[in-house]
Amino acid sequence: MSGAPAEQPLAKGRAGGGDTSGTALVKALVAQASLVAALMFYLGAIYTGRFYGYFHLGPASLDFAFSHLALQSLHLLRLEVLTVGAVLVVVLLFARAGARERPPVRAAATVLAWLARLHLVFAVAGLVLLVLWQRIQPYGWVAPLTLAVGLLLGQSPTVRGGRPEGLWGRAVPVFAALLLLFWSLTLVAGHLGERDARDRARTVRRWPAVVVLSTQRLAIASPTVTYEQLGADLPHRHRYTGLRLLLERAGRYYVVPLDWQRRTDPIYVLKESENTWIALMPGVQPSR
Repeated sequence: MSGAPAEQPLAKGRAGGGDTSGTALVKALVAQASLVAALMFYLGAIYTGRFYGYFHLGPASLDFAFSHLALQSLHLLRLEVLTVGAVLVVVLLFARAGARERPPVRAAATVLAWLARLHLVFAVAGLVLLVLWQRIQPYGWVAPLTLAVGLLLGQSPTVRGGRPEGLWGRAVPVFAALLLLFWSLTLVAGHLGERDARDRARTVRRWPAVVVLSTQRLAIASPTVTYEQLGADLPHRHRYTGLRLLLERAGRYYVVPLDWQRRTDPIYVLKESENTWIALMPGVQPSR
């Protein structure tokens, strides 16, 4: 009879252990999802800042929400970012290799062993590219990426042999490689944002056309902006055409003239109100 009460707490402990395991899994998933969301927000903010910075606009003044900036990171799914992502996969592969003392796939083991012998070549090449930083722009992201590859290849069991895996032997190089990869992603996001902005600036005539009707004269002066004064009995008698829309945010329209030049011309900010009526129309469509 004394054994029965002893089994009851044991059963409760097992049940509690299952709940604890499930809670730990949920916490781990939430933590990883939060990390991914934070990374998406960061890269989206870098991309958006460089994109609108090309048009002399700051993302802070545009008041973008967290979700909008996070979604902007999807613009980074290009060859450059996929290249950095492939290196991240190599990081995971080497982590598994360190635990099992060999990569999980024999073919990968052969390739990684061959590349590992060249780790000093990658490291030196990365340092040389850092020295030539100004000459390799706008592809400066290649320098930290190459150096990170060299550090990661140096952690291969083929190179390390039986050396101890202490703080300076493994933790510091891997941490430095992760920082270099993060730096590389930041540079890629900025590069793509400015490149996309430059490409868009070449097609101003294809942007949505803007027609402005106002009760008063507006300070818009450009050879390609057409001003017309309509009937005096009309409340909105000042009409402006020849404008193109860059962005609309919370009733504010950021517009440019057809001949907009980045170095010399301003961007006009028009706010929709009772005194200002704004219409959007299709821009000039490319011929097929």
